[in-house]
Amino acid sequence: MFFLLIAATVTVSMFIFHVVNKRSAGDRKTIASVMLLTIIFLSLVCTLCDLLRRRVMIDRPTEQILDATERIAAGDFSTRLLPRHRYAKYDQYDVIMENLNTMAAELQKSEVLKTDFISNVSHELKTPLTVIRSYAELLQTETDEETRKKYAETLVQAANRLSGLTSNILQLSKLENQKILPEKKKFRLDESLAECILGFEDVLEQKKIELSCDLDEVEIFSSQSYLELVWNNLFSNAVKFTEKGGMIAITLKKGENNAIVSVSDSGCGISAEAGARLFDKFYQGDTSHAHEGNGLGLALVKKVIDILGGEIFVESEINKGSTFTVTIRDNVES
Repeated sequence: MFFLLIAATVTVSMFIFHVVNKRSAGDRKTIASVMLLTIIFLSLVCTLCDLLRRRVMIDRPTEQILDATERIAAGDFSTRLLPRHRYAKYDQYDVIMENLNTMAAELQKSEVLKTDFISNVSHELKTPLTVIRSYAELLQTETDEETRKKYAETLVQAANRLSGLTSNILQLSKLENQKILPEKKKFRLDESLAECILGFEDVLEQKKIELSCDLDEVEIFSSQSYLELVWNNLFSNAVKFTEKGGMIAITLKKGENNAIVSVSDSGCGISAEAGARLFDKFYQGDTSHAHEGNGLGLALVKKVIDILGGEIFVESEINKGSTFTVTIRDNVES
């Protein structure tokens, strides 16, 4: 457009010069006067055209974008902009508008998640605190030693639940907000798994659960401490949902550029509806065990696996148990 405008201006100027030169018989004063007026007139026309162009192509979309950013900054994440051109003919302003729409949508989604998260945290904190307060008041008036002992055990359980909740919230918050990737190193995954399994030896004996382990010798380049969060949560769930005299099987196999860990139990199983929401924060499919957890463990597991690069799958059937299969990428050291 700029090129055509300059070309038209030069062409008109040359044409006027030719006409004036011919009619004035080469009178320089006349030619100079007419050409000066012509230049002033064409300059005004070009300036007006440029102002109109800027108004339509620059100022208007800029004002729309500024207005949208102000509304988003004020917390209105429902703000959306309508690009001026078809997708295949987007200019820079259209791309900025689409990016702002995407950002606003993500912020709106995050705001909903944050609200739900705060609501759930408040609820989860309120329950054990209420138990602690109620049983502490009962302890002040109770004289029977056996009853006092039961109350004390309940207090310890509520305190442990509260401690586990805050610990998981802090860990999950750290994983979701940190920008520095976890430190990775070469380590024996089978040895790390075995150490985690040993931590559940007492509870396995108490519930008389049969444990089957088939661990191949696997060396992997990843974050050992992060993966231990995964194994401890999966083992804890397997023990929690397996009844006395049940069975838990743990396998480790070496894949192509990855390691595959499977944790199976003969517990109560998971319904299809619960399986779809299993990795949501605070979701607990089996409410009969709600006092033993806080619904953050599997959300933590999923986040760690996403960070390290891998996948987790669940196969389950009601009253027949569940199998969690984790595939962890062997991140070759660069």
